[in-house]
Amino acid sequence: MAVLINFKICDNAQECNGIAACPTGALSWSKEKKGIIIDNEKCISCGICEKSCEVSAIHVARDKEEYEKIKKEIESDPRKVSDLFVDRYGAVPIHTAFQMKPEKFEIEVLKSDKLVAVEAYSEDSIKCLRRSMPIKDIFKDIDIKFRKMQVENEKSLSNYGINILPSILFFKKGEMIGKIEGYYDNSQKDVVLDKIRAITNNI
Repeated sequence: MAVLINFKICDNAQECNGIAACPTGALSWSKEKKGIIIDNEKCISCGICEKSCEVSAIHVARDKEEYEKIKKEIESDPRKVSDLFVDRYGAVPIHTAFQMKPEKFEIEVLKSDKLVAVEAYSEDSIKCLRRSMPIKDIFKDIDIKFRKMQVENEKSLSNYGINILPSILFFKKGEMIGKIEGYYDNSQKDVVLDKIRAITNNI
């Protein structure tokens, strides 16, 4: 009958798995509204989008009773969308302060006296905000400067042997002192913290 999305836990990403999985185009991303839109006239209630959503934000109601039940559950959900939108590893950048243009790499990273962590990412490596690790959690006890840099066609990092995106590269006084390659979700936070400690403990 209809698709409902709990936007309290949905990151509204253009890369939404539900959009990609929908066989009829009932779900799409609007550039104008900067978010996911639903055309229930195209929905065939197949449930593929529901199964593909990584955070269970998409629901398919097959009759009016189920629609009202799901709608009430979404309305009573105590979570807030504002809790979701913090910068996270492997997810789309939120605050422009963390986003670094490639031409700033030398001055912001190589010439910095501080310890710097650079997250190298591409559009293809972007994952779901809800499942990704907040940057403030993984660097909370470290005096570090953090930047995100998109590297699709960028050669600034070509000398640092990146094999998998996203990756976090650590620099001190112009030298790379370590890196963490690949995506880790929030359930793997302890693994990432151990890797960061191993890289930064000897500084």
